[in-house]
Amino acid sequence: MPEFPPVPARLPERAEDSNSLGLEGVGQAFGRAVKSQLHPRMLLAMLLPFVIMFVGAIVLLLVALGPLTAWMDRQITESATVVQADQWLVSLGLFSVLTVKAWLLPVASVVILLPISGILGLAVAAVCVMPMVISHLSGTTYASLRREGRNSFVVSLWNAVWVSILFALGWILTLPLWLAPPLGLVVSVFWWAFAFCRMMRVDAIVEHASPAERRLLLARHSTAFWGIGLICALINLIPPAWVFLPVFSGLVYTHFGLSALTRLRAQRGQVD
Repeated sequence: MPEFPPVPARLPERAEDSNSLGLEGVGQAFGRAVKSQLHPRMLLAMLLPFVIMFVGAIVLLLVALGPLTAWMDRQITESATVVQADQWLVSLGLFSVLTVKAWLLPVASVVILLPISGILGLAVAAVCVMPMVISHLSGTTYASLRREGRNSFVVSLWNAVWVSILFALGWILTLPLWLAPPLGLVVSVFWWAFAFCRMMRVDAIVEHASPAERRLLLARHSTAFWGIGLICALINLIPPAWVFLPVFSGLVYTHFGLSALTRLRAQRGQVD
């Protein structure tokens, strides 16, 4: 099968190559993903990431819950600001922060640790489940789209590894921000948007897009990919979503990515 000529760095003005086109397709990608998620094959695919997250969460809590709770206890006890605030609350006849921390800190530790197991489940979904997602959609919605990817498994595995490591390190390094609750929420949304975007956008197109096409699509639709990641991160704040979100996010990114690739090749066909 003859290969396509190299993708030009920039298509002519009459070609649709603005990020606004991608943003318009985000809603369509979510709508298609909902329909695809209801397929029995995709419902079954949810089990693997969920099992991995569940087992990982148990192991992580057994190993790290105690040390993290002790560290947070020291930070609160030794903080002059917290002590002054506690004295002020007591003088007003309200509760004491130092009193409620005994049951509040373990809860906070669990909330902080669970995302580490979550990124493991997302990585498993990216490497092991995304091929199932792509195979399912390639046999239906995108049956006419040729696969021109190279070393897709290696690219997917490396991408999942570096994103997971960076997520875990970033999450740990920003743990002190959780002492200020609003910042903790912002940190959570940011890191999950990063994880969904950086992991799933590559896996969505790695089997079908050539390396040149992949680079062009990632650059052209960067805003849309981040927008999808942000929406998924906000959905991720709802605990029941943890069950279906690893696979559902993959479906959204695949629908969006393969639709964008279809448009790209159609545009290229017009200018070749």
